[in-house]
Amino acid sequence: MKITQTLRTILGRTSRQSRERSYLEQSVSMADLERRQREIERGLFQSSRNIY
Repeated sequence: MKITQTLRTILGRTSRQSRERSYLEQSVSMADLERRQREIERGLFQSSRNIY
């Protein structure tokens, strides 16, 4: 597992969970935090791989 984390660091790729956490940490109030949580629940950081 450590190898994959090292590769992600080297390649500059972060996990979805890491991006979500970083986004939530930037909130400036409880209302902002709750809004950001709702955005994440709606799929803000989910990539759509189904291209038709």
